[in-house]
Parts: sequence; structure tokens; C-alpha cells
Amino acid sequence: MAKTQTIEIDAATAATLKARAAAQGVSVSRLIAGMTTLQDAGIALSPDEVAGLDREWAAVKAGEPAVRHEDVARWLKTWGTPAFKPWHKG
Repeated sequence: MAKTQTIEIDAATAATLKARAAAQGVSVSRLIAGMTTLQDAGIALSPDEVAGLDREWAAVKAGEPAVRHEDVARWLKTWGTPAFKPWHKG
């Protein structure tokens, strides 16, 4: 078992973390560990990937259809859980 430490946070932040962890079916410790891992991942994009993102953003600004909010919300709820899979268009 990993050595644990206590960190002080305000009541509102604690309540938010507990609610998010409960919604994802994980412990607060697991939720924080997942958030930290994602933040520290340091994703490197190639120039082609950046250009692709620029094209997609230009299309969104031009009013072309995008991914439905409900689909994105459902996917985001899997973050930090074993059900998480990278987003795939299609």
C-alpha cells in the first residue's frame, strides 16, 4: 500500500472532489491521481497534428457541424475510470 499524506483544502473544493469522484465511481485519491497524470503527460503534437486542429477549429468557427454536446459529456464522464478510451471520430 502506498504511503498516504493529508492535504488541507477548503470545504467547497472537498465537496466538489467528492462529488466528481462519486460520479465516476472512484475514490477521491484515484480521481486526483488521474487528474495529475493527465496534467503531467505533456502531450507533444506534430506540425501535421497542429495543422489538423487548426483546420478543425476553422471549420467550427465557420459553423460546420461538430460533435454533439451529449456525446462529449458522456465521454468526459469516463475520464479517470477504467472505461476511459481516447476520443475517436466516427
